[in-house]
Amino acid sequence: MAAPNVRRPGFSRRAQYSTFAHYVGAFIGVGVGLVLLAVSSGHEQRFAGLRALAGDAGAPAATVAASARTRGVGLWDVLTGYFTSGAHVARLESDLAKARVDLAEQDALRQENARLKATLGLADGDPRPVAITRLIGSTSSSTRRFATIGAGSSQGVRVGMAVRSPLGLVGRVIEVGAISARVLLITDAESTVPVRRASDGIQGYATGRGDGTIQIRLSTTGLNPLKRGDAIVTSGSGGIYRPGEAVAVVVALTPDGAIARPLSDPGQTDFVTVQPVFQEALTSQAVKSEEGAH
Repeated sequence: MAAPNVRRPGFSRRAQYSTFAHYVGAFIGVGVGLVLLAVSSGHEQRFAGLRALAGDAGAPAATVAASARTRGVGLWDVLTGYFTSGAHVARLESDLAKARVDLAEQDALRQENARLKATLGLADGDPRPVAITRLIGSTSSSTRRFATIGAGSSQGVRVGMAVRSPLGLVGRVIEVGAISARVLLITDAESTVPVRRASDGIQGYATGRGDGTIQIRLSTTGLNPLKRGDAIVTSGSGGIYRPGEAVAVVVALTPDGAIARPLSDPGQTDFVTVQPVFQEALTSQAVKSEEGAH
């Protein structure tokens, strides 16, 4: 008769010893736990050093986990794009957009700095932002295009101040609360921004079309000199926007100008900066320069 597949521990001394050792270990663990509980009862700080050591040991892993949670959406997008052969294209498009912004702003700032130095002798550098805050909401499907930022009068934000993201101009403040403000986006039909082509300074106006794009109309009539891919920046006319702020890139031509795509997409923007009104910032810098000269 064949031996049974499952044998009781009683048929093997090794199994008996193993079972006995398991019971002994369990009893010892319970005893140690009870002793530690009794010792620490009423003396919470007695094992503070051990808890701190354990916390330090787990801190790197906790930091990695927290970073992974905050980047979960972006990581998932990257992984999805990788498996669909889109990660490479997305990376190239992002690099191209940033390169266009950098190139446009460098050309515009070089020209503007030369003019300012010649006329007012101002120092180099951008004006200090009034606030750096989160863009907490925007309208993307409505014909009217507004956004809300998480900074208001308590942070120094005022009506008329420009709002920009790392990629370019977003809009200007039209309503201010204590801790929030409403922004008129440059894609809104009521928005008009004085602009120029970054490469040669051809003047024009950028008006929102209400569909996420911008209409560029030139100040002069005649042959349309614009081309697809031209970088459009603010001209500084009117004194609201700082000259050289990246605005858009031309995507299609019209008889009197062009249609351009904004470089800054509020739907993809987390943080923005609120800039002082350019004319006021210019006056303030000029006053400081004169005081420094005296």
